[in-house]
Amino acid sequence: MVIQSSTPQRATPIRVLLTGANGGYGRTLLDQLRRLPDMTATQLVDPDVAGVTRMLRELGVADDLIAVPASADETAAAIAAGKTAVVADASAIDWASVEVLVEATGRVEAGHAYADTALDSGVHVVMVSKEIESVAGVALSAKAREKGLRYLPGDGDQPANLLRLTAWVLEVGFDIVALGKSSEYDLAFDPATGVVNQNGVTIDAPGLADLLELGDDLAATVAARSAQVAALKRSAAADYCEMNVVSLYTGAISDVEGMHYPVARPDELADLYAAREDGGLIGRTGSIDVFSMLRLPGEASFAGGVFVIVRTGDAVTWDILAGKGHVVSRDGKYACIYWPYHFMGVETPITIAAAVDDTSVIAEPRQHTVLAARAPEALEPGTTFRVEGHHHEIAGVAPVLIDPDGGEIAPYYLLSGARLVSGVAAGDLVRISDLADVPAAALAAYRSGLALGV
Repeated sequence: MVIQSSTPQRATPIRVLLTGANGGYGRTLLDQLRRLPDMTATQLVDPDVAGVTRMLRELGVADDLIAVPASADETAAAIAAGKTAVVADASAIDWASVEVLVEATGRVEAGHAYADTALDSGVHVVMVSKEIESVAGVALSAKAREKGLRYLPGDGDQPANLLRLTAWVLEVGFDIVALGKSSEYDLAFDPATGVVNQNGVTIDAPGLADLLELGDDLAATVAARSAQVAALKRSAAADYCEMNVVSLYTGAISDVEGMHYPVARPDELADLYAAREDGGLIGRTGSIDVFSMLRLPGEASFAGGVFVIVRTGDAVTWDILAGKGHVVSRDGKYACIYWPYHFMGVETPITIAAAVDDTSVIAEPRQHTVLAARAPEALEPGTTFRVEGHHHEIAGVAPVLIDPDGGEIAPYYLLSGARLVSGVAAGDLVRISDLADVPAAALAAYRSGLALGV
């Protein structure tokens, strides 16, 4: 017996344009699209044309089905001939030969321009670049609606997955106390050696062996665990950015500016993210947060998955569910509903189809919070900011989630390429008025989104 999808096949495949193609995300999406007769990646945009071409070959695409056109007309001809067009920038995109843009550059100025042009060209947008979403997502979503198009966060990354899980949780009638995700890298602890491994970085933390149970004082246990792994960098700008995106679509805000980031095991989440009056960490219903997963040898990872903490009801009902292995707090008042995965581009075809078919359950975003930049130390005029590294972080400032404060506070990723024209004192936030050389179109989009209110 061959198990097959019951979804009706489309008369013509959805043509996908992928920007920021040469990376781990792009590869996972391209590999998955090759399994789907209803979708095809016809245009791939990345400055590293040679790298994208090499990746296509590794994925089994024959050389005679790969084209490197230099103009939009050449791209259109290549697509008509059944080839995949690999181009370096926007100048060679044929917008008439695409139904959905998947934007994955991670760069605010370029990515915003791609998304904005796509909407002007009648093309739906699936946004994978959370950096762009955090600055311009509200405005781009509003523009899409005005044009009868869809603008959606892409499944496979934590924000969209958490939004989909949250939609289900609300649809079945739960009251949400907290929602969030695990950080990208687990804390893999071996009690036999006392060593913690976080993505290849190891430290000695023998004291964790005595902290594997929460005990009666949850806050004390969390603090002691954090102290044991203080030498590791556990938080990342990417985490804050993703939670900011979730905030845009749900209205949830962080309980504390830096989020709690507890070192935790999955079966503890319903206790840790309970309301403070019940012994948990949460002081505000509907808080977003991130935890660092503590994992022992042989235990499965949370895999950067997502969770929602809900209030339970009938004690007998939840005793039955706890007996089936569901995560319920020790007092029975809270439960954790979670998806232990985010499969990157493997899941994004779900969003591509939802964009074309208008079947998304995601709400309209509003700028409920801003991902801002706080200066741990004083910054001098003339300081230039650069987004660098795997986690797209900016040296000299720390990401924080706060109220937009009328739009005067600079979004973290608007600092990309900008320079300070006035100093910023230690502990202060960077404000828009402190900056020059800010990406003008992205700034205008941010202000346009703010003007829509909450």
